[in-house]
Amino acid sequence: MRNIHIDYRGSDHGFQAASLLAKDAAKENRMKDPTIVAWHQSSTLGETPHYEGANPETWWEKYGEGNGGSLEVSVGDDYQFIMMDARGYETVGELPLRNLTDSEGNQYLCYTPLQGKDSAVPRQDACALLDGWLADQY
Repeated sequence: MRNIHIDYRGSDHGFQAASLLAKDAAKENRMKDPTIVAWHQSSTLGETPHYEGANPETWWEKYGEGNGGSLEVSVGDDYQFIMMDARGYETVGELPLRNLTDSEGNQYLCYTPLQGKDSAVPRQDACALLDGWLADQY
């Protein structure tokens, strides 16, 4: 895996800014459609996503490389990203799913053909409450 380091001295050290810098660096290194496969951030900025039982300091790199990552981009001392080039992969187009929130703040995953595109109120026959089993799609 190739490694790139970006010295970053800007004031915004958030994930969004760092991920955009990493994608730009990947494009400069011949990736046409860079996609983040895995990432890690220093523990002083918060908690990086990880799997239960996995070492939070190493799992992301193993996962990223094992799932097609070919470039590691470090942004300052704060973030590390494993990138892959997603060009050539087929896209699925518009999925018939969307997320809605009810008046009490509960989030739902809704099947658009039943829900309808114009209604913002989750219908019981078209939506499922988001919980630990359903993924947030959008």
